[in-house]
Amino acid sequence: MIASVVVKPIFILVVDDNPNNLKVLSEAIQGHSWKVLMATDGESAIEQAEYAHPDLIILDVMMPGIDGFETCRRLKANLNTQHIPVIFMTALSDALDKVKGLEIGAVDYITKPFQQEEVIARLKLHLKISHLTRTLEQRVQERTTELTESLQQLQQTQLQMIQSEKMSALGNLVAGIAHEMNNPLGFIAATLKQAKPNIGDIIDHLKLYQESLPNPGEEIINHAEEVDLDYSIEDLPKMIDSMMMACDRIKTISTSLRTFSRADRDYKQPFNIHEGIDSTILILKHRLKANELRPAIDVFTEYGNIPQVDCFPGQLNQVFMNILANAIDALDDSNSGKTFEDITANPNQIRITTLVADQTVQIIIADNGIGMTQEVKQRIFDNLFTTKGVNKGTGLGLAIAQQIIIDKHDGQIDCLSASGEGTKFIITLPI
Repeated sequence: MIASVVVKPIFILVVDDNPNNLKVLSEAIQGHSWKVLMATDGESAIEQAEYAHPDLIILDVMMPGIDGFETCRRLKANLNTQHIPVIFMTALSDALDKVKGLEIGAVDYITKPFQQEEVIARLKLHLKISHLTRTLEQRVQERTTELTESLQQLQQTQLQMIQSEKMSALGNLVAGIAHEMNNPLGFIAATLKQAKPNIGDIIDHLKLYQESLPNPGEEIINHAEEVDLDYSIEDLPKMIDSMMMACDRIKTISTSLRTFSRADRDYKQPFNIHEGIDSTILILKHRLKANELRPAIDVFTEYGNIPQVDCFPGQLNQVFMNILANAIDALDDSNSGKTFEDITANPNQIRITTLVADQTVQIIIADNGIGMTQEVKQRIFDNLFTTKGVNKGTGLGLAIAQQIIIDKHDGQIDCLSASGEGTKFIITLPI
């Protein structure tokens, strides 16, 4: 007699305050033999998740009461629900919302208005990932080291997908800003260029009037003194020059933004490493500026005469972003307990050096922060390892940086650090 196998049904919790969305999603889900749970607000969603333990949650961002972000935070903070995959529903234009949702623990997002086929495909993918993860975890607990490695590889792939989505969303946002800047900037620059000779002609014409009428009336004399005519004639061309210089500066910023956000192709392409570093520094400039707790962080670049490197530029920019952001965090941590004057006397610094060595290009990024203990240094490239507080770090940045440098570029990334002596990362890429 063959024993029957009981298949546990799959439950999907749909959270949305729009009845029409609930109806459409529930019909699509039930059409694939999945069970549907529904909630119209965050509080009831949390309650259902705790007692029903759904296999996956589809969560709307905008809801009455607590919004989707806060709901997700509470789910991820609860030991009973933190393992449940969360997929956000958000508007197509909300790039910042997408990044925010992924940062607080969501595995994916569905854009509104949504396509049923896309929704089902994403559900299948994440249910499969979740199922594989749970299965592998059980087998690892029971017996083999080999399955432990498989699980880590699966987790790394899943986490890299999240990080890639974050960087893609950031890149799209930055590229869009740069594009939108260019149109009004071009108009302003062209207008100033045309206005400068026109203003010069008007000033010359005014001087002719002054020469032809050496004895103007009292009203003209009084008005000239009131508006400080001589100063205005001298200062107006300088003002135009200053505005044109500002336009050039904005144009440089726009170019840097486009460099940082450039999309990778399926094959490597020549890339100016210095442009990538400069664009990353620009993106992080707001974090380098002085604040009420410390002076500005000084960034020094010592660029060698290096050739362009065949690489995936977007991925390298991601590595630079992760390392520089960590350096800023380390410097901020090193300021704890110091006064503004103490930090000024021994200023926070990041030094970036590039050079050619043995047919390779080396990028050295060093800070004079608190450094690391040997125990921390040995684990910095491990998945999910972080020394930062809750909601301040995921433990993914350096693990993904190592994978990009070693697996994608056949390079090497090393870390030199000691407690109290700062940290130095050395990236080596083949030419």
